[in-house]
Amino acid sequence: MLELDDLNLHIQYITNDLGEKTAVILPITEFEELLEDLEDLKTIADRKDEETISHEAVIAELKEDDIL
Repeated sequence: MLELDDLNLHIQYITNDLGEKTAVILPITEFEELLEDLEDLKTIADRKDEETISHEAVIAELKEDDIL
């Protein structure tokens, strides 16, 4: 399982009197990046049952729309 320490984030921990981690402090930019990642994961989960189309069909559609 991936651990927060493996993500190379600049995390500081807040601990209780027993030394147990109870909260984290991280730079706002890293927090915002994590929020964006969560949004992306939610979008993927929301779309998991959508019909897919082939790469060739996407290219053809983009050419039809004069995007490519």
